[in-house]
Order: sequence, then C-alpha cells, then structure tokens
Amino acid sequence: MDNKNQNTMLSPHFSLWEMTRSGTAERLGIKNIPNDEEVENLKLLCKNVLEPLRERFGRIIITSGFRCESLNNRVKGVATSQHLHGQAADIHISNRETSMRYFNFIKDHLVFDQLLFERKLSNGCLWLHVSYRARNNRRKIGVVSLK
Repeated sequence: MDNKNQNTMLSPHFSLWEMTRSGTAERLGIKNIPNDEEVENLKLLCKNVLEPLRERFGRIIITSGFRCESLNNRVKGVATSQHLHGQAADIHISNRETSMRYFNFIKDHLVFDQLLFERKLSNGCLWLHVSYRARNNRRKIGVVSLK
C-alpha cells in the first residue's frame, strides 16, 4: 500500500491506514490491502457506526478492521469473518464500565449487523466487535469469552 492510499480518509476521523494496520501483518510481511468494494464497506462501517461512537465518546482505538484472507488465517479468525469484507472492526476497551457504555450506545442508537462483547480470559483484555452491512443488518448481539 503506498503512502497516498494509507492516508485516504474513510470518514472524518478514520483513515484507511487505521482500518487496515496490523502488527501481525507487518511482522509476517502480509500485504493487507482491501479491494474497492472492501474499501466502500469500510467507509459505510466508519460512517454508520464508528463516527457516531467517536462523536459520543471521543477517541476510540481500532485494533482490527479489514483482514485479508492470509491475515485472518494467521490471527485464527473464523472463515466467515466480516473483517474479510471490510464490514467489521474490533474496538479496544480499557475497562468493563467503558465497554458497557460503548456497547449500550451502539445497541440503543445505531444500526449494526453484529455487536459482540469479547474478552480474553487469560489476560482480561476487553474489546467490542461491531459490524455493518450495506443491507439487511441483523442486529445480532452476543458475548464471547476466549481462552
């Protein structure tokens, strides 16, 4: 990805670089580059979910956005992951109270396809997985605990 593409803004506060960066991809030399359709999906996700969340709470930290198939496999993502289509983002949460405020805001005020509260049991990390599709958003809600 060249510098011009990295700096492309998907919405007022989210860049293509932010939605495609990955320490795993960098470490393993994986080119995590979305196609035009995936970029359009990322724009919709940013506009309809991430921007309203940022406007309400300030800066939010995206730990995973788009993932190419190779990257998704390396991070042990599911084969049907919406990250593969630029339709999902994982948001880092510093504590349970903040995560519940984000979770409830998305649930009560935004259109979304999937909203999952996730935590890693071994280190206590918290994040929200949220996705958005151009059509037929299911408003699927869940809690996932990972080992």
